[in-house]
Amino acid sequence: QVQLVESGGGLVQPGGSLRLSCAASGSIYSIFAMGWYRQAPGNQRELVAQITSEGVTNYTDSVKARFTISRDNAKNTVYLQMNSLKPEDTAVYYCNSIGIVTTSGGYEYDIWGQGTQVTVTS
Repeated sequence: QVQLVESGGGLVQPGGSLRLSCAASGSIYSIFAMGWYRQAPGNQRELVAQITSEGVTNYTDSVKARFTISRDNAKNTVYLQMNSLKPEDTAVYYCNSIGIVTTSGGYEYDIWGQGTQVTVTS
């Protein structure tokens, strides 16, 4: 069974930086896309950034030029470098993977991590 484990959340002052990591474990052959979503209290979960296995990226407008998503396909790991953080970036950040092919030929469409809290406050 494929699982996603996130790390790197925490408390940071406005203007600071954090780096989130998410490692997929299990008998993985390939993952089409990996990404990060976030959900603040009272808000819907929203896409922050996503990257395909070929390195094509997609960002929500509010984080462009501040956040960078990257991926190590050999390690099935995705990273989110967050710079110039703002209080409105405060949320639980969830890792997501779609289009997972296992080494036994199985397929899982959509898997989520447990979430990691990011709090930006002075």
